[in-house]
Amino acid sequence: MQRRDFLMSSAIGTLGVGAASLPLGEFDTGPQDEAPMRPPSAMATRKILIAGGGFGTAFIRYMAELTGKPRPRICYLPTASADRADGSISFFRNCAPLNVEAHVQESFIASTRQNRGWDEVFLSMDGIVVSGGNTLNQQAIWKAQGIDVVLREAWDRGIVLGGASAGSLCWFEEGTTDSRPKELSIVQCMGFIKGSHSPHYDAEPGRRPLYQKLIGEGKMKPGYACDNDAGIYFEDNEVKRVVSTRAAAKVYYVSATGGRASERVMEPERIT
Repeated sequence: MQRRDFLMSSAIGTLGVGAASLPLGEFDTGPQDEAPMRPPSAMATRKILIAGGGFGTAFIRYMAELTGKPRPRICYLPTASADRADGSISFFRNCAPLNVEAHVQESFIASTRQNRGWDEVFLSMDGIVVSGGNTLNQQAIWKAQGIDVVLREAWDRGIVLGGASAGSLCWFEEGTTDSRPKELSIVQCMGFIKGSHSPHYDAEPGRRPLYQKLIGEGKMKPGYACDNDAGIYFEDNEVKRVVSTRAAAKVYYVSATGGRASERVMEPERIT
């Protein structure tokens, strides 16, 4: 990618034009060429790639490979971060070394400047990366806007979904979140992946003891905890691969045995 293309893409994020779902390298407020929506398929494999924290170039590269496309359309959805421009710029930077067509779709939009429906945007993508941020607010906005319904359809059609932090937690039935005042708490999410999830398992001191306590006491379903820089690739609800970009980063399956939490390490493969 040329330096000019990156600078123009950065300007898009800074100026808040991302609601138009502009591809990397374009700076055009007029009509755009639109990719068709991916058609439904009874044979589609439902794919989700998560990380406990840090969904950078290596994870986006892996997501691109999972699409099976030579130049996939990858969309960043920063609802949880309130469409912060710096997050969109970071996404474009992470995509810069890759052969992908990068898009950003904001949620804080107005009909006067967005003329495409959520289905037209998301179902035309090959992969969707969800930002970190406030999971509780993310879920409320998605439900109010109907984005949650479109994301489920995207999953059913084989579009690869993923993200880190709020972008990993959102796909599970429930998990631990810092979305409320004062302390970590439980959040109910979309339930594409059965069970629970804890991101930032090694990075935030309160995460591990609370997750184990809730599962051990039967207040939360068993599930998967991911250190920052470690993640899981799911097909449907089956773990297909455990990955990391840092040697010490791990993934864990946490369940309850005799009223106490039991933690099983899932050793990851390194991706770059």
